[in-house]
Amino acid sequence: MVKRRSVGQLYALIALPLLILLLFCYVPMLGVLISFQDYSIFKGFFHSRWVGLAVFEEIFRNKSFWNALRNTLSLNALNLVLGFPAPIALALLLNEVRSRPFKRLLQSTLYLPHFLSWAIIGSMALQLLGDHTGIVNALIERAGGTIIPFLSNKWAWLFTYQGVWIWQSAGWGTILYLAAMTGINPELFEAAEVDGAGRWRKMWSITLPGIAPTMIILLVLQIGRAVNIGFEQPYMLGNDLVQNFSEVISTYVYQVGIKSARFNVGTAVGLFQSVVGLVLLLGANAISKRSGGEGIW
Repeated sequence: MVKRRSVGQLYALIALPLLILLLFCYVPMLGVLISFQDYSIFKGFFHSRWVGLAVFEEIFRNKSFWNALRNTLSLNALNLVLGFPAPIALALLLNEVRSRPFKRLLQSTLYLPHFLSWAIIGSMALQLLGDHTGIVNALIERAGGTIIPFLSNKWAWLFTYQGVWIWQSAGWGTILYLAAMTGINPELFEAAEVDGAGRWRKMWSITLPGIAPTMIILLVLQIGRAVNIGFEQPYMLGNDLVQNFSEVISTYVYQVGIKSARFNVGTAVGLFQSVVGLVLLLGANAISKRSGGEGIW
């Protein structure tokens, strides 16, 4: 009797969070109906006219959408190559720091950019990397050099964007890897020391294999987000000169779906993103499991 009562208390404890999840995450999913309608805010989606797949046909005929999709995939692919290894390398180096106070200071310093909004980061990038007003280019000009168009040249902007993104997120991304390292059996390191292994050998042969399951799970999740980029990053760092590279799906939805009040188009693009992301996630997970690695389920 006591056991049933305790189980009932546990169910009562999670009832409110489940209700909030249902109301704010699942009920709003009914809004995807807008993508199949000639939606009018005055009629609502219960009375707007159904148009089937006409909205999707319009999107797929739009060159701007394909340009935004290409940029989204390109930026995410570049981030996968440059950004994904960054927190791993940083975590490996932090794990080798022996002084606890110094390690805590480093971690606090590296975590700090994560808590800055992209509005602040975008303003900092403009003040530092602007063509004629930025501090970096001002120093280059004073030294007699030629300014570097960090934010006005498409290719330079591409790597500037990635560099700023890595600076903002790499420190925070080390948390999971450092947590995974604490689960490695310390006897493995002791045995490696007896065999004469140095720090680099232990890092390569023990630490990296020990965090490999975490790396695989995070890699699968990142592949699942290949068609999704947050709105703030490209919007704050982008401008008209680099629009061919900075226009991604999230900014496209803002321009077409919200500013032009075409909510059905914005919803359709969001539904397309979700479906493609789900397919990529399932595919990456299946490939990971078939290759003998770990999966997210």
